[in-house]
Amino acid sequence: MTDTTGKTWFITGTSRGFGREWAVAALERGDRVAATARSTDSLDDLVQTYGDAILPIELDVNDRAADFAAVQQAHEHFGRLDVVVNNAGYGHFGFIEEISEEEARAQLETNLFGALWITQAALPLLREQGSGHIIQVSSIGGISAFPLVGIYHASKWALEGFSQALAQEVADFGIHVTLVEPGGFSTDWSGDSASHSTENPAYAAFRQKTMEQRASRNSTPGDPTASAAAILDVVDAAEPPLRVFFGSAPLGIAKADYARRIETWEQWNHVAEKAQG
Repeated sequence: MTDTTGKTWFITGTSRGFGREWAVAALERGDRVAATARSTDSLDDLVQTYGDAILPIELDVNDRAADFAAVQQAHEHFGRLDVVVNNAGYGHFGFIEEISEEEARAQLETNLFGALWITQAALPLLREQGSGHIIQVSSIGGISAFPLVGIYHASKWALEGFSQALAQEVADFGIHVTLVEPGGFSTDWSGDSASHSTENPAYAAFRQKTMEQRASRNSTPGDPTASAAAILDVVDAAEPPLRVFFGSAPLGIAKADYARRIETWEQWNHVAEKAQG
């Protein structure tokens, strides 16, 4: 294990959910946190409790220039950054046929491009200091896909792709990258922070079936507070993982999904070889 104290964090989306719980966990053990939120009013209680250890920054991650400015502000204020957490994001609900262009672009702007801009802003600073850890909050939905949240899956699959490439690109600079892939948790992801497409009546029957399947998969959602201890284990590891599930359900989902993929690839490998010529 590495030194577990004195880290400086930059965390997006700290008004609620994982972002807030992880910020509190870091502050509680004596770390320093640059905490971003669309409105810093949600962080007033943390400032009152932790004082100068927290730097609240108002930020909409969709604004690339503001992302770079926020990362620079945090670095200048604290002198370094050790852990950069791309947590800001939301879920969009709608079958693929129902999703408008505006809804699709908004989902990708926040979940994908917001994380990309923060990552790009932090990398020169981490390279210069020769260390750092970028945490990308993905999802079991970053490797498996289910009906009704297809555009959300698209954003997370893209995050997974660029982050796996990134991990290889920055390893020689002493920078680690970890994709945290939670299952269902009692956060606001599917609540007030979610957005919804206008429903197409043609999908009414399938929508009902989909909602029943979702309820079955998420029958015992995880506790976001408990996730704080898990993220500390990840950031304190001498050799942190590229990917780590949070929650008990994701491993079973992933193993079943990948078993089906391998079975299909093998079944159709004669066609793959035919294509080779």
